[in-house]
This record gives sequence, structure tokens and C-alpha cells, in this order.
Amino acid sequence: MADETPFNLSVQRADSGPRIVATRPDGEIAAEFALTRADARTFARELLAAAGDGTERTFVPEKARG
Repeated sequence: MADETPFNLSVQRADSGPRIVATRPDGEIAAEFALTRADARTFARELLAAAGDGTERTFVPEKARG
């Protein structure tokens, strides 16, 4: 069975571009992923969609509110 330790994901800025960092609850870095800015946006959008946060279905732009 796979290890079910929860990880925290964060985005850190670096001179070379954004990095996604996965850390264990004790603060140890488990993985780092260097991304282009466009890839970071795609990753965030897909993660929110997979989490089912629903913003893609419930967001109403200011113009549409009247």
C-alpha cells in the first residue's frame, strides 16, 4: 500500500521562474518541480478543477451581475 502521508504544496518564486514544492508535515522537502509561468498557471487551474472547488462553475464576472 502506498504511503498516505499528506503533503503541502506551495509555489516559490525563483530567478529561473516558479517552483512547486511538496513538503512533508515535518517541513522536509519531498519534491521540487521547476515550471514555466504558463505551466504553473495550467497546473494550478487543473489542480483546482480536480479538487472540485467549483469556481469554474460558480464565478460570475462583475459585468454579468448588472
